[in-house]
Parts: sequence; C-alpha cells; structure tokens
Amino acid sequence: MQIVKIQNPFNLAQSEVFYCPKQMSVVEIVAEYNVSPQNLPFICFLNGEPLLRRYWNIFPKTTDHLAFLCLPQGGGGGSNPLKVVLSVAVMVAGGFSRGEKVRKPRIAAGAYGAFAGAAAATAVSVGGSMLVNAVIPSPSSSLSSSYSSSSLETSPTYSLNAQGNQAKLGGIIPVLYGRHIIYPDFAAKPYTEYKDNEQYLCQLHVLTQGYCEVEQIRIDDTPISSFAEVEYEIVEPNREVTLFNPNVVMAPEIAGQELLKDEYVGGFVVNPEDTQINKISIDVVMSAGLYYANDSGGLSEKSIQWQIEARTIDDEGNAVDDWFVLGTETYSAAQNKPIRLTYNYSVDMGRYEVRATRLDDKDTSARAAHSIYWESLKGHMKAPATFGEMTLLAIKMRATNNLSSNSSRKVNVIITRKVKKWNGQSGWSEPVASRSIAWALADILKAQYGGRLPDERIHLMELEQLDKVWESRDDYFDGIFDSATTIWEAVSKVARCGRALPILQSGMVRIIRDEPKTIPTAMFTPRNIIKDSFSIEYIMPSEDTADSVKVQYFSNKYWKYDDVVTKLSDSTEENPANVDLFGCTDKDHAEREGYYMCACNRYRRKYITFQTELEGLIPTYGDLISIVHDMCEWGQGGEVLSVTGNILKLSENLIWKSGEEHFISFRLADGSMSDVYPTVRGAVDNEAVLSTMPDFEIYTGTTQERTHFAFGTKGKMSMMAKVIGVRPRGDTVEISCVNESEEVYKT
Repeated sequence: MQIVKIQNPFNLAQSEVFYCPKQMSVVEIVAEYNVSPQNLPFICFLNGEPLLRRYWNIFPKTTDHLAFLCLPQGGGGGSNPLKVVLSVAVMVAGGFSRGEKVRKPRIAAGAYGAFAGAAAATAVSVGGSMLVNAVIPSPSSSLSSSYSSSSLETSPTYSLNAQGNQAKLGGIIPVLYGRHIIYPDFAAKPYTEYKDNEQYLCQLHVLTQGYCEVEQIRIDDTPISSFAEVEYEIVEPNREVTLFNPNVVMAPEIAGQELLKDEYVGGFVVNPEDTQINKISIDVVMSAGLYYANDSGGLSEKSIQWQIEARTIDDEGNAVDDWFVLGTETYSAAQNKPIRLTYNYSVDMGRYEVRATRLDDKDTSARAAHSIYWESLKGHMKAPATFGEMTLLAIKMRATNNLSSNSSRKVNVIITRKVKKWNGQSGWSEPVASRSIAWALADILKAQYGGRLPDERIHLMELEQLDKVWESRDDYFDGIFDSATTIWEAVSKVARCGRALPILQSGMVRIIRDEPKTIPTAMFTPRNIIKDSFSIEYIMPSEDTADSVKVQYFSNKYWKYDDVVTKLSDSTEENPANVDLFGCTDKDHAEREGYYMCACNRYRRKYITFQTELEGLIPTYGDLISIVHDMCEWGQGGEVLSVTGNILKLSENLIWKSGEEHFISFRLADGSMSDVYPTVRGAVDNEAVLSTMPDFEIYTGTTQERTHFAFGTKGKMSMMAKVIGVRPRGDTVEISCVNESEEVYKT
C-alpha cells in the first residue's frame, strides 16, 4: 500500500512517499507512521476520496493509495484552514511514484486535480451548429484535430490522399490500438541488390510500438501470398532482423555513371561521419547486355574488366591511408538483355571512400554491346541486435512484371495490437490481441513511450469494471497515433470512444464514463447552499441549434471514411452537427454515439451553479447529486428539528398536496442521499409521520449539523444533476452541474 504524507500542500518537496508492508487499519497507520509530526490537523484521502474519521477502523488493501494532508495554520491574520482544504486536491495531483519523493506530473492534464475535470462549455460550436454536450465533450469537427494533432497530410493511414509507404527521417513511431489497417513507414531506407541477374528490393517497415497480431499483409489490394516473388518476416520486439541487413547506407552521388578505361569515377564517400561499415557493395549494370553480333547472325561472347578501389577517411573526409584494391572483376557474356550484378567486399570497420575504373578498351562498334555503368554504392553497418519495443515487417521482393516500383510502396497490413490486461486477482497478463478501450488507456499511461506511470497512479479497478461495460456494448477503440501528440490528448481520444474522459484525482488518473447512476453522492438544499450563489442557465434552442448529428468514422469494412446521420424520432435532419469520432471503426458504434449526442443536446440544457462549504468536496466529476430548491419547485428541504417516535418535526412548513403520495429522504453522514420513505402529514404542516423508520440515526442535536431532508411527491422531491466542475472559491466550493435525464441513456 502506497502512503503519501504531505506536510505542506504549498511545497510538495516536503512530502514523503513510502509503502506499508503489512495490513493495518487507518488508525494504526496514523499512530505508527506519525502522519502529522507537528500535530497539525490533517485530512485522510483513500484512493482520492476523503475518508471520514468514523471509518478509520477499516483495513485498506495493498493496492490502495492513502494520502494524509496537513492543514497549515494561520498566523493571526485570520487564515482559515478550510481554505487550504479546498485547494489541497489541486496540489496532491502533483504525483508520486515508487522510489521518488516528489515528481511533477508527466501528464499535462486539462483538469483541476481532484475536483474539476474537462468541463465543457455550455454549448460547443460543431459544424456550424450548436451541439450541447456538457458531461462528455463532443468530438472534434475537423479531421485535422480529430485524427491527428497535425495535418493529416503527414499520416500514411488517415491521409485523404492515396496511402503509401513513406520514409521519414526522425519521424514518429506509430502506436496502434485495436484492429486497424496501416500503411507502415520505413524503419530504414529501402535498398536494392542483384542476385543471378534478378533485382531484389529490401524494405523494413515499422508496424507499431509493442506487440501485435498480423491478420493480413497486402501489396495495394492484393494479399502478399499471391506474390511468389516476395519473402517476409514479422520481427517482434527485441528480436533481430534475419531476412537481410537493415542497416545499409547508400552514396547518393552514384547515379549510373559509365566506367571508361583510365578514367576514375569517384571517389565517393560511402558512409556518413560518426559511422563505420564492415562491408561495401557495388552494383553495376550492362543495360544493353554484353555481346558481339557475329556474321552468322548470332551473338558472340564479349568480356568487360573493371577495378574497384577504396581508402579509409576520417570524419572530416580526410584520407587516412592510400587507395587499395577492393576487387578486380571480369565478366563475360553473349546476351542482349540487361545484366545486373552486385559485388560485396568485406572490409575492416571504418569510414570509406570508393572509386572505380574500367581496365579494358570499350568496343564502340555498332555490332557490340560493351558498356558498363556504376549504378549504386552501399555500405553495410553492423546491424543492431534489436530495434527495441516495436514490431517490424521485413520484406524482400524480386522485381517482376507483377511488382512495379509504384506498387512496392503500397504495402499495407491489417493488425490487432497486443496489450496487457489487468485482473484484480492475478494482476497483469501477457500481451494479448485486444480492441479494449480500457487496456489501451492503461498502456498509454504505463508505457515507456507513454506516461510511464506506476500502477498506483492508475485506478485499475475502475478500468476493470469499465472494460466489462464496454465489452458488453461492443464499444472498442481502433486507432493509430502516427503524429506527435500529448499523453493527455491520446488518453482523452481513446476514452471519448467509450463515452468517457480522464481526470486527475489525488495524484491518480481516473476514467469517468457518462452512464446512469441511481444513488446520489451528495444532497444539497437551501440549508447548505450559500445564499445568493444559486443560479440556473437555460440553453434555449435557436436557429443554429443542431437537430441531428452526422458522425464520421473510419470504416473497418472498406478501410476508408464513412458517416452515419442520427436523429431522435421526432427530429429533422435539416441542421446536422458534424463530428469525427476518432478510433471508431464500426457503424453501429458510431450510430450509438450519435444518438447519445442528440439526446444530450435535447435533454441536458439546464446548467446549475451554486456554492457550498466543505461538503462541496464530496462529489467529483461525473457524480450524481440531488438538489432541493423551492425556487425552482425542486421539492422542499430543510432540517429535522426533533424525532418523537415516528413523528418528525421539521424546520419548514411543507406543502401537502391533496390526493397525492408524499415522500421524504435524508442526507446521510457521508453527504449522500438515503432511500425514500413514504410519509403523511402530522398535526401541523411541519410534521411528517413515517410508516417505517430509517435504520440510521437522524441527528437533531446542536453539536453538529442537523440531518437535512428532501420532501415532495413522487419524482418531484429534487433535481438530479451530473457534476461537471468542482472548484475552490476562497472559503467555499463552487459546484457546476447539468440536469440529469434518463433519456440520454436510451441509446
């Protein structure tokens, strides 16, 4: 169990992180580890949630995250420790990990630590229409921001132009999740070589970071199995390429220069500075063949002789020694078809300069083909043992009529990413092929190419539960990050495919999904809402309001963009909002999200803000709360003054409606709302008679706040709302929320 002691919330350098090796209660931990050495008042957080002292007898699990935050005291200026409490969650989000005392968060989140989140604006302009979606922000309306953080022209997968394999020096290594097609970039510059007068093209592609399962390899639209002239191998992470040497450099100056007697071509530098090679390759071509047309109409044999020389140079290009002969070659043939040859020469490790010359006289008669051309110069460096944590595709293809130079750069692969899955009982699995949203999120947060967060900083139990929800709905993420992006942006895009968003809470990353909730985490009435702080904003429809949603997605049937228009049953399609759901590849999934956005747009149009005191820290982003307020006729509320048997005396005169059933509910000690109890009028309007008494204490004393109540007829006791922001405001907390509606979840 990880324990964090924060002595000064304004200076995280004074914090300590340690691990409790045995199971202990919170009370025992407080006593044994001296969580407040200066005897300052402090607050306990369990997995990011405030833990009341009455529950300190519990025994946290070994996987739990426990934080103790001391409250500095003011020095005569009237400083209120409560003010620190209200701000402390922001500071706790700074992050701690094993073996480190303090570390700044690696994820640049657009959230306010434990108590805010990515609260959307009340209305978002999408595709020229107003689309309201406060809880989970709507996806982007532009391809450039939805499918990539930079221009789509740089993406080999999502580019609107024809896809193809590209060489990008110092480019981005793609990270793929789920199942997708990819036109993989080159991991090394392709090169050619000749064998038995056949040309072979060697290409090394990078598929993705991590492991993957290869479903199909194609050249253009044709499966690679249809090409007998193609060899390939899948190179898993930390494995060597065996099909060819992938670490080959080419001298760009060589471009088919003819070799002539007593004339040197070159020298040309083989390998760049700060590199060493141990093999030199020379490609020569006799483009017209090699022959002499004899008097009988046949072809007689001709020969050509040439010499290759080399010398070592330093990084400045200065010669280290004299020229030496790499090889003296002779070739004879009677052939009127092109002849292509590759010669390999082993050398000591070093940097080299190479030149070539012809040794015999060229036959210039019209009856002879007797020319030789230097086509390429290559240097073979020592191949790296492995390429690290990425999966590669090595292809060696023989040039034929089936394979043009154009089609050779249209290699595409359908793959499914392998990721680790977490289980509360057994921990992490080995990588398995998966389209899971949850474990894609975990990989982004944990991986070396991602957030590098320890397990303690990720709410894994929450992800495990969400994974079951997404799996049951066939909600998956199939997308490729092949342009530079932030960790938080990537996590947000993956989560949005599951109708969720990430937040930071007490140093932990949580994923909040917009889903139906029945039990409010807190209840607010005029008794605990600060006077004159309550406000409601009604977002009224206008001519710019969207009446439908067009969702664009990348179809896994055709591997191209497609779209689906969704609307509620009584709506039109005259003014659709256009959204792009990155990572969605299934029409049904896109349609569900379209209906969800339509429902949010219609049914969540009341934006409520109010201020409260310390209890405003109870709810967090996405929580369901109950609001009682007579101004809006959202039930009635007040305090219980006394209890006599089953008769409650209340602080307010209640409105009893003839012929209707009435109900009452209570605020529990942890701030949440109790069950609903039927009640009838007593002798006077401020008396309520219960047929069944609650199984908890209704407090009516004076040493602490009395029990609050909510009262009304069925379905009209309170307004249920989803929290979209909790922000410190000096000595108070401001809560922003939007009205809840069950209609949102019918899609």
